[in-house]
Amino acid sequence: MSTYNKTDAHPSTFILIGIPGLEAAHIWISIPFCVVYLLALLGNCSLLFIIKTEPSLHEPMYLFPCMLAVADVVCSTAVPKLLSLFWFHDGEIRFEACLTQVFLIHSCSTMESGFFLAMAFDRYMAICNPLRHSAILTHAVIGRMGLAIVLRGIALLSPHPFLLRWLPYCRTHIIYHHTYCEFMALIRIACVEKKICRAYGLIVTFLTGGVDFILIICSYVLILHTIFQLPTKNALLKSLGTCGSHVCVILVFYTPAFSFLTHRFGHHVAPHVHIFVANIYLLVPPRVNPIIYGVRTKRIWDRFFKVFSFSKPLTESFLLVRDN
Repeated sequence: MSTYNKTDAHPSTFILIGIPGLEAAHIWISIPFCVVYLLALLGNCSLLFIIKTEPSLHEPMYLFPCMLAVADVVCSTAVPKLLSLFWFHDGEIRFEACLTQVFLIHSCSTMESGFFLAMAFDRYMAICNPLRHSAILTHAVIGRMGLAIVLRGIALLSPHPFLLRWLPYCRTHIIYHHTYCEFMALIRIACVEKKICRAYGLIVTFLTGGVDFILIICSYVLILHTIFQLPTKNALLKSLGTCGSHVCVILVFYTPAFSFLTHRFGHHVAPHVHIFVANIYLLVPPRVNPIIYGVRTKRIWDRFFKVFSFSKPLTESFLLVRDN
């Protein structure tokens, strides 16, 4: 009996079962997932290439989305395993690979939240204190801010895999209600008292995404207060347009990000709802971010068409339709 416990308490693999009740539809569900994943890779890599190769785009309002694109690409590394589960019923994942997924997904999500806060600060300086914007947000300061955000994500989320490795899993090795490895999904199948683990997860979530979201709201309250005091309508509309892309991306990110609340408090929510919300959080923001920043930013579109050699009439027609 002791041998059994030692072997099962620290398994070599976990089993992902996909979406309960919809196993027959896994192939059809995988099609939009695969399309969104490939478009996210293409969009983010294109955004990185365009900003990297165009010196005029090496400004805070473009460098922070560049950092966000890197985090999006890394966060999407769990999708190939998800597609393998849907296509080949390959639900087995090694214990170490599962812990790596947990760390990458949660740490990159924390970094994304930090980059949104940095972009909110950039917009605040550009609108509320434009004369000091360039003097304060130098390339050195941007680099230090990006490094601080990355280190925060690593420092606060590194305990996750170590805690999960320490926990015993003697009840089951099947990860229910998830198509990828997630911190609360593993906590749920551990056979120990979970109050401390749940409290730890909530505290980390609040110290990262929660605090960032509150600060972002505060920054936009100040921004809107400044905008509506502008003397002319054109200046007001231009300032609102400058912030439009950022607000759209924030809404896309934070709306499904609060799905963690359904895992902790939504005990009567159907399992497939948990799973779809979690997959939307993993797939949709990386796909939408480059579209919003690209479509809403004329200089990125101009560079995009120049790099990929679209015809000038087509470019001008597209930009004219977009601006209208």
